[in-house]
Amino acid sequence: MTDLDHLRVVLVAARNPLNIGAAARAMSNFGVRRLRVVNPYEVAFREARSAVGASGLLAKAEQYETVAEAVADCKLVVGTTAATRRELQHRLQRLDEGARAIKRQLQTGPVALLFGSERYGLSNDELSHCHWVMRIPTREQHGSMNLGQAVAVCLYELVRGKKKTAPAKAAPGQKEKRSATSAEMERLTQVLLEVLRASGYVNPRAAAAEEKLRRLVRRMQLRGNDAEVLLGMMRQIAWKLGANEKDDG
Repeated sequence: MTDLDHLRVVLVAARNPLNIGAAARAMSNFGVRRLRVVNPYEVAFREARSAVGASGLLAKAEQYETVAEAVADCKLVVGTTAATRRELQHRLQRLDEGARAIKRQLQTGPVALLFGSERYGLSNDELSHCHWVMRIPTREQHGSMNLGQAVAVCLYELVRGKKKTAPAKAAPGQKEKRSATSAEMERLTQVLLEVLRASGYVNPRAAAAEEKLRRLVRRMQLRGNDAEVLLGMMRQIAWKLGANEKDDG
């Protein structure tokens, strides 16, 4: 297994078979094999599977209904954006800076690299599953790139000048600290949201609150065991709040 086997390229709501095929070919070019698609336009996806040089990769692509499911096993989730005329709620990194951070994380576990639909990019809800976002330094007058081109440029930066380095090991007698997976962070987000709603801190109808909370939890960069402890705390609080509501009733 190489570090690139830890990379998951995630296409969200892709609509054009030529773009899907071009993205798959770029993955094949650079030796990236794990393609995941979220809610693709089914007709386009079927057509793209005949892409020259990448049909095998597309045949093994994993399909998901939501971004949360597609990134559940990943310890780092990075979104891509043109970042033009848009107020971002995430830390934004240039491609070269972001690629260095991704390469470090690939040594220890799965990383998801998200690309949005050709027309709209990634929505705020989809971006809320990301730890941070990355942009290709295109000129301001023409910032957006074709989906296949964007995938190719990002993957090239990840393999450019790549040196094989062994991941850091824990000292003898010390357990290795692992980052929390996206699934663990999402479970914590949902239980915390349940507590905040039950306490009256969050309006149950406020959809934006979930996105803000999800971004906040991911900025914590929790270890797996810390996320587990916090999850236990929040579940106990949620249970107590539920019990109190029943007593009041």
